[in-house]
Amino acid sequence: MSDLASADPGPDSGPDPGSAGLELSPDDWRQLLARALADVPVGAPLPAVWRALGEAGVLRRLYREGNALGPVADPARLGALLRTVDARGDNGATLGVLVQAASALPILGSGRSGRSGTAGAAPSAVAAAHERVLTGSAQVALAATDEAAAGSDLSGLGTEVRFEDGGLVVHGGKRWVTNARGAEFLLVLARRRPGRHFTDFSWVLVPAGTAGVTVRPAATDLLANAATGHLGFDSVRLPADHLVGTNGRGMAVFARHMSTERLAGAQWAVALTGRVLADTRERLRGRTVDGEPLWHNAVVRRDFAECLVRVAQLRALCEDLAATAAKGQNLSAGALLKSAVGLTADTVLARCAQLQGADGFAPGGAQTVRAEAAVLGIGGGATELMLDSVADMSEQLLAEWRT
Repeated sequence: MSDLASADPGPDSGPDPGSAGLELSPDDWRQLLARALADVPVGAPLPAVWRALGEAGVLRRLYREGNALGPVADPARLGALLRTVDARGDNGATLGVLVQAASALPILGSGRSGRSGTAGAAPSAVAAAHERVLTGSAQVALAATDEAAAGSDLSGLGTEVRFEDGGLVVHGGKRWVTNARGAEFLLVLARRRPGRHFTDFSWVLVPAGTAGVTVRPAATDLLANAATGHLGFDSVRLPADHLVGTNGRGMAVFARHMSTERLAGAQWAVALTGRVLADTRERLRGRTVDGEPLWHNAVVRRDFAECLVRVAQLRALCEDLAATAAKGQNLSAGALLKSAVGLTADTVLARCAQLQGADGFAPGGAQTVRAEAAVLGIGGGATELMLDSVADMSEQLLAEWRT
């Protein structure tokens, strides 16, 4: 782990509230994104995409403010980032960027305590790792979904962190972790004591090469560039400074950034469905039946228009709730966005796949995109569970809408 000590972020490292490049206009930001990925081939491995974003300063300028629970992404810049990456047509890479930018990096940033000890001492392990990920020279995987519990039951997780001999011991396993096979650092949500209270959990930074860590590929051909895998931790021993933030604040920090990830998921859904709709429209304009383009068929046009309306509604919801969701202070915003994604993306992509006919089954076609996009209705909270949460908030929402 000596590589951590060599990454000295300096006293002004990381996202600095109020000075993270806010002087950039939206046009400047889009140009920066375009320049960052201009020389990265489509289909390049996720580490190459992430490195290019970090080296161009995109990741550092993505966050405009922060607090004790970590840096906060600028919602407009986050959406533009996801649109730019999605335009490359690699859903695995987009998923990998989304999880790191919206959740993993901010959570890691919540625990960077700068330097330890006296002036001139090496940065803490968490601060050094945060700087490496921020500059693109390393990646971090968010290891939350546990092998001991359903993904929707985080408080039932079995992975443990214990304090022994002045250090930490992590034991357990995680499933379906995005970028598990490519990240240098694993951000592990672990139980610090028995119970289901939100103070019973902490985040731990585990370098992927630490003794006792095992990585297995997930058994799927979808989202290949997301490098999804399963992780095992066999009594992994770490120095005490690999605890991320305050002991017992794991769930609080996670909840704070989950709404940002749900916003990011909705922003990606708008970009992805819009991209597939544009491709579908061109295919319909180019295919003819009895000399007439399919695009002129009244039924086709009606179905396509319904898809446009659904995506327009999701886009409007993103714009309406973006600031609230990014601040993480209103759980209903995240639940509404996540539910809307689940109700929109698959419906639109299924219709596009049908409209494309046999072409939809081609490699990378609409049928494959639809299957990969199913992660939007599962990861970070299944649609059905999100709708249940929305129902619980019905009184609050209805009261707000009457004012």
